[in-house]
Amino acid sequence: MRAIQRIAAALAAIGLAMAPTARADDEPQVERLSGTLAKARASGVVTIAYRESSIPFSFLSQRGEPIGYSIELCRKLVEAMSEEVSRELEIKWLPVTSETRIEAITSGRADLECGSTTSNLERGKRVAFSPVIFVSGTKLMVKRGSAIKSFRDLAGKTVVVTAGTTNEAAMREVSRRFKVDLRIAVARDHADSFAQVVEGRADAFATDDVLLYGLIARNSKAGKFDVVGEFLSYDPYGIMFRRDDPQMRRLVAETFRELADDGEIERQYKRWFMKPLPGGPALGLPMSPQLESLVRAMAVRPE
Repeated sequence: MRAIQRIAAALAAIGLAMAPTARADDEPQVERLSGTLAKARASGVVTIAYRESSIPFSFLSQRGEPIGYSIELCRKLVEAMSEEVSRELEIKWLPVTSETRIEAITSGRADLECGSTTSNLERGKRVAFSPVIFVSGTKLMVKRGSAIKSFRDLAGKTVVVTAGTTNEAAMREVSRRFKVDLRIAVARDHADSFAQVVEGRADAFATDDVLLYGLIARNSKAGKFDVVGEFLSYDPYGIMFRRDDPQMRRLVAETFRELADDGEIERQYKRWFMKPLPGGPALGLPMSPQLESLVRAMAVRPE
């Protein structure tokens, strides 16, 4: 009996010796944070670049706080980032203009840019964009009663554009292509451009039509204005973040898929485009069929 026990013990010892030992690399691997998410995890802060007068996307409330359609979508992104990095993230706000917004992202001064920024191939060489959140295009704003009804009426007139926008390039192309001898004035931001028309220093303001409607609604006491003419450009908007950041790109794409799937994008759209704005009337601008299609496609999970 003792001999059998000794043999069993010897066989058990051999089995233990042959059994593979547990190693650290046998444990489930957790992807290490990198890029924007690593920065947020270490600092506990996400810096959002915002616009002061891109109504209703990103503008200041009467209390001086950033609000708007893009701002609310960015808050949802920050919530998703907090969950991803397993800590509560504080939002810091950075005001930017059309000229400074891209540099704010590329330099790392801001992590997200939440305004009214057109996503195009040229900008995509420097920054990354979320899925499309709005589709707009360049039109003209004039004082009511103006003889200007389209770009063809701009000969000898002054058109103001906001520095650093795609609208500036669109108007220069219109002038060149159709040989319209117009003068282009460049203002710092949309509020400054609007003021030039109000004060008679410019005959028209060229920017995205939705921004013109927002400025008119917000500045109803400044006079009566009309948005005229055909679309002079195609401008799909997106939220900007840094390029070459695959973890952040995946998080942004998945977050927007969820926002589209549960109807949050549509709810935010109705809040900012169909209901009265803080301190002003409603824009009354239903979601376009094009944007509806984009949001439906956004909600589809990739195979």
